[in-house]
Amino acid sequence: MLQLEGTKCSFLFCLGICMFICSVIYLSTKAPTDPQAQHGPLGCRPFSQYCQAFLPSTDGSPAWQRHDCQVESYLLGMGGGGGDLDCSRLVRELHFITSPLSREEEDYPLAFILTVHKELELLVRLLRAIYAPQNVYCIHVDVKAPQEYSEAVDSLVGCFPNVFLVSRSEMVTYAGYSRLQADINCMRDLVASPVPWRKVVNLCGQDFPVKSNLELVRYMQSKKWRDRNMTPGIKQPASMRHRTQLRYREIRGFLVAPKRGTPKKGAPPHGVQIYFGTAYYALTRTFVEFVLRSQVSRDLLEWSKDTFSPDEHYWVTLNHIKEAPGSHVDGGWSGEIRAIKWRDQEGMEHNGCKGRYVRDICIYGLEDLQWIINRNSMFANKFESKTFPDALDCLEQWHREKVLQQATVPIQSWWQLATQGNKTGLFNATVGL
Repeated sequence: MLQLEGTKCSFLFCLGICMFICSVIYLSTKAPTDPQAQHGPLGCRPFSQYCQAFLPSTDGSPAWQRHDCQVESYLLGMGGGGGDLDCSRLVRELHFITSPLSREEEDYPLAFILTVHKELELLVRLLRAIYAPQNVYCIHVDVKAPQEYSEAVDSLVGCFPNVFLVSRSEMVTYAGYSRLQADINCMRDLVASPVPWRKVVNLCGQDFPVKSNLELVRYMQSKKWRDRNMTPGIKQPASMRHRTQLRYREIRGFLVAPKRGTPKKGAPPHGVQIYFGTAYYALTRTFVEFVLRSQVSRDLLEWSKDTFSPDEHYWVTLNHIKEAPGSHVDGGWSGEIRAIKWRDQEGMEHNGCKGRYVRDICIYGLEDLQWIINRNSMFANKFESKTFPDALDCLEQWHREKVLQQATVPIQSWWQLATQGNKTGLFNATVGL
């Protein structure tokens, strides 16, 4: 009987050992590969071979390794969804640049208007790409944006003394007057800001910079643009006259539609000539003050409320009024503000969209980057961080390396988004990741 019990115990012991070994083997084969070992910190995607060719390197140098990814989940995880952020940690671990990189930039502060409603990750990456402590930033969050998004942005801007939310938000409608009003709301707040900014640039949440802040400053101070506004556009062509001759109504947050059965609009006030151009600009501070105070600009604004996409005629029209400060009469399409691939310009201005078209505008893919870099506009539009993440990753790293190479001050380790080779451990130890 005792012999039988001993045999039974031995069998159970052996069975347990076998089950343990099998479990270890199973888990080791089924468990996901450690993302940090495979892709670097926080499960980062590695840069593609196509991208590596754009990054500064020397022959035989190890490949670039990213230190930053999953920005949206990081921000929400730190309390950006409504809790308290550790701002000191966020600024370092999200790689914001915390000092002016040159005296030249410090002496010429810029203002930025960011009108956003989605893609929190893209907003954070855009903000840190253009962020400099001497500049000032007004962020307009669409009233219809999700609450979690709005709370996260609110928490984020609280970490920076020169970044703020607009004092009055609009429910923005595509091609509606509300889009124009959103910019004007930010302009009112920027004029009241203590930052002595020189020019203002407006951005949407799917833009990304091509020029560095230093290059923007030099471009805006060049002989051609030193005292001028950039509002690319021409006299309104016949094909666009319906936008300002017919009356439109804005169904808030949804669409803009013609008002049926109503008479055509009257002539614009003060006999101004209507122009057609882009909704994007770079404006002098004195011009912004003119827009906010001039009776001509106020009357034109009121007249524009029932037009289609008024932001595409308002700025360029005012910039062709001789008495407007910094006006650029008959400037045409000059001013490289945006690199955009329009579908109808394929084969003429560009070689096609390597990503996908949305509303006839290219959402950039990785193979669009060479065209963007060669074009060397101030900004490129449009990007999606989830649809074509490699394109944004690559341009962001290319841009940050250029920014740091141009700096005339010592570089802080946490300003780097990636390093070459096996520097990851040293980098993580430095920033406390």
